[in-house]
Amino acid sequence: MDWMQSLRLTAPEILLSVSGLILLVGSAWGQTRRDARAVNWLSVLVLIAASVITAPTLLNGVTGDAALAFDGLFSADAFAAFAKLLIYAAAAASLLLAPSFFERHGGYRPEFPVLVLFSVLGMGMMVSATNLLTLYVGLELNSLAAYVLAAFLKSDERSAEAGLKYFVLGALASGILLFGMSLTYGFTGTISFDGIAAATSAGLSKGALFGLTFMIAGLAFKISAVPFHMWTPDVYEGAPTPVTTLFASAPKVAALALTIRVAVEAFGNQTAAWQQIIGFAAVASIVVGALGAIWQTNLKRLLAYSSINNVGFMLVGLTAASPEGVSAMLVYLAIYVPMTIGGFVAVLMLRDAEGRQLEAISDLAGLSSTRPLLALGLGSVMFSMAGIPFFFGFWGKFVVFQAAVAAGLVPLAVIAAAGSVIGAFYYLKIVKVMYFDEPVGKATGQSDMVHEWLLAISALLISPLGWLLTKGLGVLAALAAGVLFAAA
Repeated sequence: MDWMQSLRLTAPEILLSVSGLILLVGSAWGQTRRDARAVNWLSVLVLIAASVITAPTLLNGVTGDAALAFDGLFSADAFAAFAKLLIYAAAAASLLLAPSFFERHGGYRPEFPVLVLFSVLGMGMMVSATNLLTLYVGLELNSLAAYVLAAFLKSDERSAEAGLKYFVLGALASGILLFGMSLTYGFTGTISFDGIAAATSAGLSKGALFGLTFMIAGLAFKISAVPFHMWTPDVYEGAPTPVTTLFASAPKVAALALTIRVAVEAFGNQTAAWQQIIGFAAVASIVVGALGAIWQTNLKRLLAYSSINNVGFMLVGLTAASPEGVSAMLVYLAIYVPMTIGGFVAVLMLRDAEGRQLEAISDLAGLSSTRPLLALGLGSVMFSMAGIPFFFGFWGKFVVFQAAVAAGLVPLAVIAAAGSVIGAFYYLKIVKVMYFDEPVGKATGQSDMVHEWLLAISALLISPLGWLLTKGLGVLAALAAGVLFAAA
């Protein structure tokens, strides 16, 4: 084993680990507001540095043996790099949102950015996993930090409830996943993805099929896919909004990338065994997410059901089981991240004159007359999520539907398109409330400059100007997907 190559390929993870430990020790001596902000900004710089280290891997299309570290336990290929860049961007945005929010709710502590760094470290291991052992270590490292983050706001009962629910259901999902992994190991005799693929090349035994099914069920919880979505609305509503922003973006990217790896690399020669399961989860998530959001009166819960709905659309690309389908899924993920961040930044900016957070949809009435720029930014997010033509969100849905049709899954594409029409109702409802309802004058609080810039950047990326990125994004997504299928 080439230790120097392994250390070089895992440089982003080493950076996150060492930085997290150093900042953790520093946090023990500094608990003031100034110290917490310093740790927060240092964590953002660490994520930027990790992105700089990771970007050449994607641009150079690194794959095969050149991407393997530690005897094949870890793969720093272009596919992992694509996912990591999205994860780092989402995590950095969440960190930028955190200080002003927590300082209004009882003080900000430096442990928060440290937990985010360790969570991101786990996500990086997830997307680079080529072995069941690496998969589980990365997933649990991410999950353990996430449980604490969900309950981080100790003065809020909803936050404590969200943390407890997430912990209990997350532990159940981890048990299901671990049971599936043990069955897979028992019936294939190996824990490496390549070994599993070789062992199942002649056919899938009933035991291995049960293992695959349980593994998909465990991963479905992590991506909030129906029927394992029940935790999402409660946790998203109860967790502190910067934490919800993180949950809805970075871990979603990591879990979806991991699901792709398991399906394509470990069970890529048994597509028929998982295609129907993923297809059902896609349709169910689209329908349940769309119908569940219609009745919501809380904006964070609506965005939670929107997240479930969007996962369904992305799983349509995986159901296609082709390089084009996975590429479309990655394109959708890249568009989904700024849409989600923009939506939750807008929620953070909805405050009354006394600084209290506003989450009810009715509080948005007439927002266009009192906060026109905020209404414009949130309106852009809603139009893009609805898939209205000329907004960038439309392109994400279009490429996913195109991949499904190319794979002969026309009924699935038709159902998904119908679900998109249903989902447009509640997105456009938000726009209607902001622009056509009588103003209530509640959202009059001042916004932080960081929030304003993040919303502006997100709104520009998902606006019609985002179409300028179409070609470059498509090339990078195709490169990442092609690397994965070449390995399979």
